Amino acid sequence: MDFKALFTQLSVVYAKLTKQQKAIIAFAVVGIVAFLIFLVTYTSKNTALNKYVVLFDSLSSQDAAKVVEQLEKDQIPYELDANNVVKVPRDVVYKERIAIASLGIPKDNVVGFELFDSQEFGATKFDQDVKYLRALEGELSRTINVLAPIKNASVSLALPKETLFVSKQSEPTASVMVELEDDRTLSNKQVRGIKNLVAAAVPKLLPKNVMIVSSDGITLGDEDEMAQMGELSVVQQRYKTKEEAKLRNKIVEVIAPFVGGKDKVVAQVSIDYDFSIKSSTSEKYDPENVVRSEQVSEEKREGSTPQAVGGVPGTVSNIGPVEGLKSNKTTEKYSKNTGTTNYEVGKIVSTVKSQFARIKRITAAVLVDGKYKYKLDDAGENTGEMVYSPLDAADINALTSLASRSIGIDTDRGDQISVQNLQFERKAADPNKTQVKEVVDFAQTYLAPFAEVFKYLFVLLLLFMLYKKVIVPFADKMLEVSKEEEELEAPSFDMTDDEDDDLVEKVQTMRKKVEDQLGISANLDEDELKHEVLLEKVRAMAEDEPENVASLLQALLSEEAEVPTK
Repeated sequence: MDFKALFTQLSVVYAKLTKQQKAIIAFAVVGIVAFLIFLVTYTSKNTALNKYVVLFDSLSSQDAAKVVEQLEKDQIPYELDANNVVKVPRDVVYKERIAIASLGIPKDNVVGFELFDSQEFGATKFDQDVKYLRALEGELSRTINVLAPIKNASVSLALPKETLFVSKQSEPTASVMVELEDDRTLSNKQVRGIKNLVAAAVPKLLPKNVMIVSSDGITLGDEDEMAQMGELSVVQQRYKTKEEAKLRNKIVEVIAPFVGGKDKVVAQVSIDYDFSIKSSTSEKYDPENVVRSEQVSEEKREGSTPQAVGGVPGTVSNIGPVEGLKSNKTTEKYSKNTGTTNYEVGKIVSTVKSQFARIKRITAAVLVDGKYKYKLDDAGENTGEMVYSPLDAADINALTSLASRSIGIDTDRGDQISVQNLQFERKAADPNKTQVKEVVDFAQTYLAPFAEVFKYLFVLLLLFMLYKKVIVPFADKMLEVSKEEEELEAPSFDMTDDEDDDLVEKVQTMRKKVEDQLGISANLDEDELKHEVLLEKVRAMAEDEPENVASLLQALLSEEAEVPTK
């Protein structure tokens, strides 16, 4: 391929273009080159980004130095970014990660109960106590590090020595230093959870003796009581808002079918709650007595009294009554009954604790729209105009009753509900906004998932339009100009032999006929006749296309001027 001739031809073509065509071509060339540079740069950038991946991140300075040293020893290229993030080529990341981890790098500075995996010969009780303290602190630190907002945690325990004197016994304490993730905070519940976690792991440690400090030096959990009150207030407000929304939705759902839709009814409900926690104990006595115990005692005795001896002193009176003679003795009987009954008064003891929230009062306001009918003219024809008509008193009372029953209005408690009928303002819908919203919804639903595909299709479409609108016309123009130059450089009026013969025969016939009529006869030369025919054709072309003939003559003169003289 002759590149010199090609460049010469392109320069000639470019010189014959207009200023507008030159500007279009220059813009197209610059655009294509810029687009190609962008593609190459973007691709190379993505390749460079994907070439290196993270090996280790968030390393300490000591661990990062050891990792880098090991990578240099293994002759592995690496990148060290901010926060001690080490990156290596993608194809060696897993191999190097395992190899470096097998060397104990990075080293975990937090140790736990693995300290007791190996026993040291001759270790004293003091050494064992120190190991236990370190192990307990390490295990607590690892556990706290699991929490999402915490980046790093360190636990320090102060365990006093046990003593036999209770008065000299002191309580254990603990301090926790936490480093939080960026833009993360610990809630009051999380602070209490950490305190309870540490306190539960250490004997005799109370949550109040656990101090939590952030990496900024701010003590967390100082205002615990106030924080609890604040959280309780938030919970109460959320509960109130939720219950009001439930009652409001009930009113709308009950009334909407009767007024023509949810957009024709508006309801607001306010509930006054009593959030105080009360506990009451009551005793009730049973009026019917219950026998608790009963005692009955009975005493009985029988006997006689000795007869007194009396009469004239003598033998008989001295020796007493004589057997066989009738005695004058008396018989004694004694009986006694006693009883004791104890009665118990029955009573019922009940303890009642109030619920979380007690409703004190409910107030509700309901606004409903009226009815709309088409206006009729005098002849009873529909005019197409909507006329508003308010609801009657019976409808208002029915809606009030429905709303009251749906939310449980209690007049004895002081609840109130008001249902009013007013005309709602109706705005004409903007068709343009509606169509735009439909288009946006359609795009978000069906086109958004294919955004990446559309991006590449747009690039292909842009390249295709550039090819069709710029490159193809430019190529056609080049071919057209080249063809014109070829015609100018090598003009030919080639005629087929049949056409020449026919034309010569026609001319000869016509000339012979004219000469015969004029009485002129001469020998005709065939070459002269062809020359005359060509002159006639050139003359006709000069009359029909003078611009092309002028260009042809100019090209011939230019070629003659360029021919060197010998």
